[in-house]
Amino acid sequence: MEDREKKIAAAALLIFAGGVMGASLALLFAPQSGTRTRNDLLRYSKRARNRADEVVDDLASNVSNLVEAIGEKTDDLLEKGKDAAGGARKDLIRLIEEGASKLEKFRTILSRMR
Repeated sequence: MEDREKKIAAAALLIFAGGVMGASLALLFAPQSGTRTRNDLLRYSKRARNRADEVVDDLASNVSNLVEAIGEKTDDLLEKGKDAAGGARKDLIRLIEEGASKLEKFRTILSRMR
């Protein structure tokens, strides 16, 4: 077991040393200064934020237009439904009156046949 623990410790030490060496090499061969890198990151983040704001504004505008269009279509459909219901009601009343008139005629005919 002791041998295994030594191997694990050695592997961890090698990984740590490799990380330190890699970070050192990255700093030595960095193409620009830290100040310039921070400025670039700040500029990129501002661009990304502005673009995100534009996307949110566009999305809000599109949703608003969609809601408005749905509202207009709903109003149109309700109006057409009212018109159709009114026309159907008038037709139904007319048919009932015609049926009542015919029923009265048949009643008169039947009463004469007695």
